[in-house]
Amino acid sequence: MAKKVFFVVALLGLALGARYGLGTPISEELAAQYDLRPVVLPDGRGLPPGEGKVAEGERIYAEKCASCHGARGEGYPFNRLVAEPFPITPDTEPVEYAIGNYWPYATTLYDYIRRAMPFGAPGTLTDEEVYHLVAFLLYMNGIIEADEPINQKTLPQVRMPARELLDVDPETKRRFPWLTLP
Repeated sequence: MAKKVFFVVALLGLALGARYGLGTPISEELAAQYDLRPVVLPDGRGLPPGEGKVAEGERIYAEKCASCHGARGEGYPFNRLVAEPFPITPDTEPVEYAIGNYWPYATTLYDYIRRAMPFGAPGTLTDEEVYHLVAFLLYMNGIIEADEPINQKTLPQVRMPARELLDVDPETKRRFPWLTLP
């Protein structure tokens, strides 16, 4: 009996899916937009050529990011991006997590922005725009100086304050033994 019910529900699901165009294949162009390869690894492999400057990143941020993350990255209505560059502790509230105190690799920041931002139009930023935004956000978090250029050679050398969070806790032999993600 259960097999018959499952079979009927499956057929009904397929029929409704076809009626509403669910599962319709996407175009090659749209698939290529989301297929951002290579992935950028922590050591910098996969970073494209280009360079970013803080001043240009500030302009791009105001235009494409501030409406979601606040004028200075303070985080409204979405996540905050700027915080004091201290590693988080067991007492840190998840709403306080930001680039300066949570992200362990600057290259991951580049990869995430390139793939997922801006909200509603992911993957539409050029490689240069992403480098500019990364430079601005690292500067705002107190990690780099205002005149420091960010490119495929300098970005992997940026030492993020939260890198130590990747160390194994000597007591529990686990990474982040106290951390509960939001």
